[in-house]
Amino acid sequence: MYALADANNFYASCESVFRPDLRGKPICVVSNNDGCVIARSAEAKRLGIKMAAPYFKHERFFRDNGVYVFSSNYELYGDLSARMMAILGEMAGGQEIYSIDESFLDVTGIGSYMPLEAFGQSMRERIRRETGLTIGVGFGPTKTLAKLANHAAKKWTKTNGVVDLSESRRQRKLLQLTDVGDVWGIGWRINQRLKTLGIMTALQLADSDIRMLRKNFDVIIERTARELRGESCLALEDAPGPKQQIVNSRSFGERVTRLEDMQQAVASYAARAAEKLRAQGSRCRHVTVSIATGRYGTEPQYSHSAPVTSEYPTADTRDITGMALRGLASIWRDGYRYAKAGVILSDFWQSDTAQFDLFSEQLPRANADALMAALDGINRSGKGKVWFAGQGTGESIWQMKRNMLSPRYTTRFADIPVVK
Repeated sequence: MYALADANNFYASCESVFRPDLRGKPICVVSNNDGCVIARSAEAKRLGIKMAAPYFKHERFFRDNGVYVFSSNYELYGDLSARMMAILGEMAGGQEIYSIDESFLDVTGIGSYMPLEAFGQSMRERIRRETGLTIGVGFGPTKTLAKLANHAAKKWTKTNGVVDLSESRRQRKLLQLTDVGDVWGIGWRINQRLKTLGIMTALQLADSDIRMLRKNFDVIIERTARELRGESCLALEDAPGPKQQIVNSRSFGERVTRLEDMQQAVASYAARAAEKLRAQGSRCRHVTVSIATGRYGTEPQYSHSAPVTSEYPTADTRDITGMALRGLASIWRDGYRYAKAGVILSDFWQSDTAQFDLFSEQLPRANADALMAALDGINRSGKGKVWFAGQGTGESIWQMKRNMLSPRYTTRFADIPVVK
């Protein structure tokens, strides 16, 4: 038996955890550089605000309708997510963190001791009490059915946030009410193809002939149909494999015209990518740096990328930053107003199996692993930050614009709420 627990309107909900005055009010969170709407509270949805709505086009509407708008506060969202996932992990025999606000849980056997709906309510209460967030919980004998149950738990208020699909009768009833396009893993194109075959509901997909599905679609649709029937085909991934590529790319808060500013941005992106690389125990040999002007408007346009290869697999920030800056030097052109830059790491090796060239003139730096471990340890401790001078020492024009940023209540001492 699986459970899927996820937070309702996660980013918007995080903004109201330390602001009880915002509960019941319309809240929107906007993307990097205060661009487009990426999260909405239920109240904002009822006002008709759409996802990806440009903030600058709707600023007056937000003001006139009392909508509270926040820049993306990734530090706050990430910390509250980690707390929520830790609590959920304590309450189940296994856990797969599917996204920042979703977690699959192995709850096999719990139904023998208490009703699953009661267990789901206890999960909701503990998350509410310890984090201030509200979650929906769905139970099912497969991950796809658990996902469907969770969707129903959030859609219909009479469920009180919990739906149990452990019984076949309840499964088929919900499948009949569910459009096939709302099934986990069914994209827009597949949805259209299914409907041309007369498969309109999730129940019709579950009852479809497997041979027909195999003939007309790939194995993923066959597997989805089997999961809807209650046949578990997707195991819980307790420890997902390491990524095969790491991308760190951002749009700038203001246009960049000087090489020195671009070098700071690229060095910062490379350092962050290297940190992610070490976190998954990998090294890389290829670094690609890219720069681009804005795609619209009357200004001259230019974009280019440059790959750089190391003679040995490395996770040393100094190596990766140096490679990125060499790539930047080869593609930089004066006279343009740059809007974006990015760094991509690829050709990964696991740290314990990396192959070095005995005869190479370019060898790893002495004590590099120990230095990087100390660097990461300090930066994760919350007691201070260490970075390289090439990243800059203060606010820069390339840093993304977050003019409506809320306090980082749980990760920054200066932002901790004070009760007087």
